[in-house]
Amino acid sequence: MKGREIFKLDGDKITRLRRHCPKCGDGYFLADHKDRLSCGKCGYTEFKKSGKDSIKSNDENKLNDNSK
Repeated sequence: MKGREIFKLDGDKITRLRRHCPKCGDGYFLADHKDRLSCGKCGYTEFKKSGKDSIKSNDENKLNDNSK
């Protein structure tokens, strides 16, 4: 992944093109897959709703599954 895929340079202003991981913090970006956004470091995943680009967080269900 190259820097130009993550950041956009507008004159002297830098903008992030991808979302960062809410658990890991700034500097760890979420990978954009067809049906989800996911963090490669901690495994945090947000699923996209089908037909729209809306995001649905599935982190709470993932935590409940690990407690079994």
